[in-house]
Amino acid sequence: MTGNKAENAIERLMGLHPKGFDLSLDRILRLMERLGNPHLRLPPVIHIAGTNGKGSAAAFCRALLEEAGLSCHVHISPHLVRWHERFRLGARGGGKLVDDDTLADALERVAEANGGEHITVFELLTATMFVLFPEHPADVAIIEVGLGGRFDATNIIPRPATSLIMPVALDHTAWLGDRVELVAAEKAGIIKPGCPVVIGFQMQDAARDVLVETAERLECPVSVYGQDFVAFPDQGRFVYQDGDVLFDLSMPRLLGRHQLANAAAAIAAVRSAGFDIGHGAVDRAMQSVQWPARMQRLSRGDLVELAPDNSEIWLDGGHNPAAGQAVAEELAARNEIDDRPVFLIAGMIDTKDQTNYFRQFTGLVKRVFTVPVPDSDASVPNDALAARAIEAGLPAEPIHSVANALKLLSANQEPHDTAPRILICGSLYLAGAVLKENGTLPD
Repeated sequence: MTGNKAENAIERLMGLHPKGFDLSLDRILRLMERLGNPHLRLPPVIHIAGTNGKGSAAAFCRALLEEAGLSCHVHISPHLVRWHERFRLGARGGGKLVDDDTLADALERVAEANGGEHITVFELLTATMFVLFPEHPADVAIIEVGLGGRFDATNIIPRPATSLIMPVALDHTAWLGDRVELVAAEKAGIIKPGCPVVIGFQMQDAARDVLVETAERLECPVSVYGQDFVAFPDQGRFVYQDGDVLFDLSMPRLLGRHQLANAAAAIAAVRSAGFDIGHGAVDRAMQSVQWPARMQRLSRGDLVELAPDNSEIWLDGGHNPAAGQAVAEELAARNEIDDRPVFLIAGMIDTKDQTNYFRQFTGLVKRVFTVPVPDSDASVPNDALAARAIEAGLPAEPIHSVANALKLLSANQEPHDTAPRILICGSLYLAGAVLKENGTLPD
């Protein structure tokens, strides 16, 4: 089990430095200078931005590269349960989450170099990633943007092997803008002159146009989903095609139709970064890819035991309307094959568009149980969240916890009733709390 030294160090830093976002690159560049500019000593970088699908794309990229025999560092945010999840150190045969002593030591060096000057904790954690990765040899670094792109602390990489931009939608509007074009412009900030760019599936033409225009203005080789590469299901298989290859593949292990587009973007990104992976590695990657809390089936654990017998329990951390739409489509497809009553257990934080998230499930869900997000100051009170679900046209009631909602479903289940399909959703923070309480931690 991972120790607590790093967590204690991060808690101390959170007490010293402001929470939240303060979008600027000045502080992280100043800190990099003091640390000897480790960000200039990274292996080839696949830099990933987007509103939805960043984590899935990172997981697909890692699986593709590791199945091809390469070692990959991976940086993600936020984590689900432990801070260590943000730092996966590459190794032959598969990387591992950073161990506690190594992370605590890097954090201490970063904090010492910063010298108590104004900085956000996210910037300190990003600096820690930039310190750790060059100290542990690997073939590739997969780095996920935290927020936006242009002023995100990860955006000091001068020449990424590829910039991958996943679906853009409205989210974090207070920081990124209230029109999808403005959000896309912020995400496009990770595009560097002359460096390859891959643009994943975009629901809105306006977002795609901004991204393509930026790439063309900066004279970047650019590959666009639906134009330069495509993906589609075919008789239970997954087909990927670009100008050079056609792969007939196993369906991705990550569930949901949206994951086909995510997988395709990752394949295109890895190829555009110069890694010519073969059909066998790509097919194995579709079967081995893992990404917790993205339509993750919970089949065992302490919380699962509280649910009605034979329940199908899913966990998804998506938290905006576009993510809700993708999950609702997957649930609806499952109900066409195996019709069950669908219940949501939802918790959300107050920066999200709760009503429009719930609206995606209209006509599909029998009832919503709204719960607080544990240990979050930003959690929407469960009664207020229930009001948002009702506003969206769903029957809803507030309840104290996920465990209590599962117990209530069990208490109301009659012997002849069809076992329910239960989705626990609305927040990555809620998903992390569920994985911890269930005893199924990410590794």
